[in-house]
Amino acid sequence: QVQLVESGGGLVQTGGSLRLSCAASGIRISANTMAWYRHTPGNQRELVGSLTSGGAPTYADSVKGRFTIYRDNTQNTMYLQMNNLKPDDTAVYYCNLQFSNYWGQGTQVTVSS
Repeated sequence: QVQLVESGGGLVQTGGSLRLSCAASGIRISANTMAWYRHTPGNQRELVGSLTSGGAPTYADSVKGRFTIYRDNTQNTMYLQMNNLKPDDTAVYYCNLQFSNYWGQGTQVTVSS
């Protein structure tokens, strides 16, 4: 059974940083394309970025240069390092086994101005 558990969200001021984690069980993240999505207060779902099995990341234009996706294969965990956070980054962040219906429960990120 696939399970994804996010953690690391919180409240941070503009310009601050957070690191989100997505701990996986039931799959090897190194063998799959994994993704981070976010749901904004306006209920828009946005693909933040993804990480292929080969380790190649892609990013939405809105986060390029500020966010980094990487993984620790030994921990079977994917990370989203978020720097220079802006109020527009406020959302619930989810990890996803891409192109599947496997999602975590989400973690709230709130950036205050």
